Amino acid sequence: MEEQVILVNENDEKIGLMPKQEAHEKGVLHRAFSVFIFNSKNEVMLQQRALHKYHTPGLWANTCCSHQRDGETTLEAGKRRLFEEMGFVSDLTETTSFIYKAPFENGLTEHELDHILVGKFEGNPEINPEEVASWKWMELEEVKKDIQTNPDIYTAWFKIIFDKFYQHLLV
Repeated sequence: MEEQVILVNENDEKIGLMPKQEAHEKGVLHRAFSVFIFNSKNEVMLQQRALHKYHTPGLWANTCCSHQRDGETTLEAGKRRLFEEMGFVSDLTETTSFIYKAPFENGLTEHELDHILVGKFEGNPEINPEEVASWKWMELEEVKKDIQTNPDIYTAWFKIIFDKFYQHLLV
């Protein structure tokens, strides 16, 4: 059965469920999260999305991101997905949330109320190749500069977070 996303209003109140693909085809506002993991050097772990993803394949993004399941808290969802994509667990803290809308070249649209979660981890992840092509640690200032120099290699939501919510990433 296709995964369902939680449809929300602008106050993050649940108004229904919809299959994920349909929500992205219709551009309907739904709940999501973006996890940012830092090490003791205050570097952020980035992931390169798998090359076969249905949107933004091969682009660089935050450590992981996905959608909450019905009945699952944002922190539970973040921990679950972090383990599914990157192969490790971390305590997470929610820092802020925001709404964005980004159309893609394949006709799909991300229209999400995105919760930003941050956590700590030392070491190397055990990436899931179905989800992740590669990963790396980068200093925040280096990421900001690289987004300005090479914007086309990063996902839309990642660029929005770095442009508007950078202060919520500082740990």
